Amino acid sequence: MKHTISALVANRSGVLAEMAEEFKSRGLNIRSISSGETENPKVSRMVICFDGPEPEADAACECAPEPTLPPDGIIATVARMDFVIQVDDLSRREFVDRELVLMKVRRENESLSQLMQILEVFRAGVVGLGEKSITVELSGDSERVEGLIRMLSPFGILSMARTGKIALKRGDE
Repeated sequence: MKHTISALVANRSGVLAEMAEEFKSRGLNIRSISSGETENPKVSRMVICFDGPEPEADAACECAPEPTLPPDGIIATVARMDFVIQVDDLSRREFVDRELVLMKVRRENESLSQLMQILEVFRAGVVGLGEKSITVELSGDSERVEGLIRMLSPFGILSMARTGKIALKRGDE
């Protein structure tokens, strides 16, 4: 099962490495991890997307684990880390997510109009143009990014960089 968690953490050296090490020690595959400052420069938000069995991602925690949570669940463990301020299992809530992708795609004159139509449909931007390639950017949810990748694959994707998912809970929470 795919899981997405959001953690507010102290903005200090080594936090990202410690967090990744905890997932590694449990044999959980991190699909993406992003971290950046929040509105408070002393606090960063980490969004971690990972694969794991349902029991591994225990019920959502806020600040400290509730006594009813399994003691060995990754979210409960993360909540107990000294640098963690708050952790939420977004997989169990409504949330909005975005990802950025940059792609360099093979460009041939005979297929350029078809390529441009695809970019227009996805509202992807052209950020670079060479004689043999076109560099495009797109931000959106993972499904939209995956859709553009599928559509551009037949043209030949020469290189690609993805940011990984960033996410926030929907609503007033």
